[in-house]
Amino acid sequence: MKLSEFDFDLPEALIATRPARPRSSARLLLAEGDGIEDRLVRDLVEILRPGDRLILNDTRVIPARLTGERRRTGEAGESAARIEVTLLEPQPDGLWTALVKPLRKLREGEEVVFSPDLAARLEGRRDGQGLLRFNCAGEDFDRALAEAGAMPLPPYIAALRAPDEADKEDYQTVWASRPGAVAAPTASLHFDAPLLEALERRGVAFTHVTLHVGAGTFLPVKVDDVSLHRMHAEWGEVSESAAAEITATRAAGGRVLPVGTTALRLIESAADGRGGVRPFRGDTDIFITPGFEFRVADGLMTNFHLPKSTLMMLVSALMGVERIRAIYAHAVAERYRFFSYGDASLLLPKG
Repeated sequence: MKLSEFDFDLPEALIATRPARPRSSARLLLAEGDGIEDRLVRDLVEILRPGDRLILNDTRVIPARLTGERRRTGEAGESAARIEVTLLEPQPDGLWTALVKPLRKLREGEEVVFSPDLAARLEGRRDGQGLLRFNCAGEDFDRALAEAGAMPLPPYIAALRAPDEADKEDYQTVWASRPGAVAAPTASLHFDAPLLEALERRGVAFTHVTLHVGAGTFLPVKVDDVSLHRMHAEWGEVSESAAAEITATRAAGGRVLPVGTTALRLIESAADGRGGVRPFRGDTDIFITPGFEFRVADGLMTNFHLPKSTLMMLVSALMGVERIRAIYAHAVAERYRFFSYGDASLLLPKG
């Protein structure tokens, strides 16, 4: 497979920089079997069936973007440099891996001050990233980060506007509970309390799983032969009770529908080969491309993805390359809003 197979023309005007309000008023492209319908997210109450189970990622996005100052005293006097940090992943030894810009202006052992309560020392470098140790931990770190940090908006939004206070709520799901993500599971951003209550009354069930979305989700594919692409790893967990719920739904003939590619990648990583899933805890680097055999997911609710991205490959695997081309052509023609704050699609391979 060539990277060019997953390309398409996207007008910049279709990149959403703010979410729909209320959340469930976003548009929903329903692709079921060979058909396409233009609906709204709140129509899920009519579209989904009693006995269906939605798989929801309960990761919580941390305010991982920090701006600070490095001060240095030398023969010429004191100098300062503005340093921008995006936290990536905590390490077992208490360090954080981070994107540091400009990393060349920071020496090992030097400190960056982000606020009166939050500072970090550079303790090393790895693969072009900085290894940072903060001056506090636990709840003290969480409080200081909440005060000093900003939400890590995706590059295609950050290029159009700066993050602000509204993003601290907008870029978080209403059920987020387990801190650790540096990007949101964006299909889940369309759900609000009234929609969840209506779906529950409809007889739709919910299962929470956790996959901490990493910044690697935005990394471009740089090889023309996509089979050579190395997928980033992310930490996830399917609890024993979650695995039992998913397996029971499939055994009863209900549909298992992950909300977002993160939830789909996780449950397919946990597939037991017998139609259900097993408990899972650890890293997954599953790379889903056309030809992949889906063992658990019966469909997918997801936003519209970047051209030539691994997520375009995933939805092409689910629906077929030519079918996805037609779906995306329809979305562009009908001016659906794209990417993290954009509209949604519900992809159901079987009518």
